[in-house]
Amino acid sequence: MAQLDPESDSDFIYWMGVYETHCLAEGQSLRTIQTKLCNISMFAKRCLANNISHINEVTKADVEEYKAYLAEYVNPRSSKPLRKNTRRNHITSIKTFFKELAYLEHLKDNPLENLRVPKRQKTLPTAFLSFDDIKRVFEQTVPYGKYGVRDRAILETFYSSGARRMEVVNLRICDVNLQKKEIFVTGKGEKERYIPIAERACQWLKFYIARVRPTLINFKSGMTLFVDNRGLKFRETQMSDLAKKYILKAGLDVNAACNVFRHSAATHMLENGADIREIQQYLGHADLSTTQVYTHVTNVQLKRTYSKSHPAAKSSGKSILSELARYQCDGEKI
Repeated sequence: MAQLDPESDSDFIYWMGVYETHCLAEGQSLRTIQTKLCNISMFAKRCLANNISHINEVTKADVEEYKAYLAEYVNPRSSKPLRKNTRRNHITSIKTFFKELAYLEHLKDNPLENLRVPKRQKTLPTAFLSFDDIKRVFEQTVPYGKYGVRDRAILETFYSSGARRMEVVNLRICDVNLQKKEIFVTGKGEKERYIPIAERACQWLKFYIARVRPTLINFKSGMTLFVDNRGLKFRETQMSDLAKKYILKAGLDVNAACNVFRHSAATHMLENGADIREIQQYLGHADLSTTQVYTHVTNVQLKRTYSKSHPAAKSSGKSILSELARYQCDGEKI
């Protein structure tokens, strides 16, 4: 969590602590709480810069000003402006913070009750590969011996299950059922689900668990399924680096890493007749509208296939003009 200046006389730190305790009591994940507190902390720093030291001094106008500030804010790490959905998340965190403090009766009135949160921007997942490309990525693991076997098992799991990066990182051996061909994952908001996995993925997992994992683990490994070269649980950034490494070695640059397998799996299933609600369950989406972006992706692919395969789509503009010249309207040629 980003910290405010402890020497300041602001009460934001105190109320953020109260809010953190409340979120934990509500059963929210540590990851979610940390993100919310970081967003609130950034707003609190802006308030202090504007001589607003206490939460009961905050008005809707202050948050509207902060919206404008975020719209012009440049991320110092990426040197890029914040994405629309990132800005929306910041404002949502602030609004929820005040709403919950009012609910707990720490605030007499909620000054942000009527605050408008920016609309969510729906973005299409553009990073996806054909199955042939996926197999090319898999092949890049061959030269790396036992580490290559582990990495192949990881990549096969990503594509077969469509699981998120955090879900794969957190897998334990007991979460894998090779007989039922499924894995048990804990996703966003601590939501749990079973995901079917393909026979080919099961075979790679079976070999990895029996022959490779025992050579990598140590007393710190615990029940973690996928361990790094030091026998430790993979960090999420490590997992992204691993996936990106093999994607680039395959000669592909899709500006994505682990997510490319998730997007590709969903797209391929949809193209092959899977129902959109089945895809929703498979990906663990709480809202069907999140899953429906994949229908737009398949529509894009359909247009590409159409332009290449439909005879009418292959007709040139010049041939149409030459045919138009044969027609007459009101006694005159077109």
